[in-house]
Amino acid sequence: MGHEVKVIAPASKAISGFGDRFISIGSPRPIPTSGSIARVTVSPWLSKRVKAVLDQERFDIIHLHEPLMPMLCTTVLRLSQAANIGTFHACRGSPGYDFAKPLGKWMLKRWFRRLHGKIAVSKPAMEFACSYFPGYYNIIPNGVDVEHFSPNVSPIEKFCDGKLNILFVSRLEKRKGLNYLLEAFKQVKQEIPNSRLIIVGPGTRLRRGYERGVKRSGLKDVVFTGLVSYEELPRYYKTADVFCAPATGRESFGIILLEAMAVGKPIVASNIEGYASVLAHNVEGLLVPPGDKEMLARALISLLTDESLRREVGARGRVKALEYSWERIAQDVLKYYIRVLREPPWNRKFPEHKATALSV
Repeated sequence: MGHEVKVIAPASKAISGFGDRFISIGSPRPIPTSGSIARVTVSPWLSKRVKAVLDQERFDIIHLHEPLMPMLCTTVLRLSQAANIGTFHACRGSPGYDFAKPLGKWMLKRWFRRLHGKIAVSKPAMEFACSYFPGYYNIIPNGVDVEHFSPNVSPIEKFCDGKLNILFVSRLEKRKGLNYLLEAFKQVKQEIPNSRLIIVGPGTRLRRGYERGVKRSGLKDVVFTGLVSYEELPRYYKTADVFCAPATGRESFGIILLEAMAVGKPIVASNIEGYASVLAHNVEGLLVPPGDKEMLARALISLLTDESLRREVGARGRVKALEYSWERIAQDVLKYYIRVLREPPWNRKFPEHKATALSV
């Protein structure tokens, strides 16, 4: 779109493909949070490096994701002289900002006041952020690359053998609900013998447990692929007859739902706030109570046994996904940038080419 963009983030190794657009600050460390692992830099010695980068780049906009997350985002926010915009991703069920009690909460409020614009990726994310830091939040959802995730990609040939494929894509973490899907698949397999479950996603410790459970139960046609590259991922969606997202909570959005919808696939997902903000029940898919293996199985069976319904639901999903194309979402973000820059103290005309930083 003609703007100069730099990405600032911690990195444990060299990052290719960005050229001089990527600026590495700090090393990521695994921090358990919300039933997952967040990889952030926790070094308190970032100020000198951050100040040097900000002095050199002289950004007009600094866009921080989870802007109050220590230490990189908070350091950038503290030293920034640019217009600061924060995007909030967390939702109910997350530990939130309680880690900062009691003294640190005062510091977070100080940093929060340095934000000139606030974005939430969904209504659940907005409500959660407001519960800690009341104020106005502009809702701009995450986007999806509708050209990369396209119905025109080719499927994985080895799975095109006449069996009906259920696809799961996610990290193998407890909150992603794979244990419920495996239980539901036992019932699916009884009623639809020519069905298969394909499990895509990284994870070592839980994967071994899941694989042992599958082996003990004698359940057939369960395939663990491990991590799949971004280039190959659309082909797995294309291979699926039904996509399943059985997460039990702590999801503020549903990027994997958008990816499946963009490829034109019907979805069975848990009826949790983040997913329900993307997918409408009986429109782009079916929503079931989280953790209910019986309802999950019935929903999967209802789609797997009705090919015309799968086509109709998948087609509606593709139309819905187009509303979340990155082209549209980027336009919304840019409009918000311009709006913030037109407000005091940034009320000046927005030039055609401006430098922007994205700190994650």
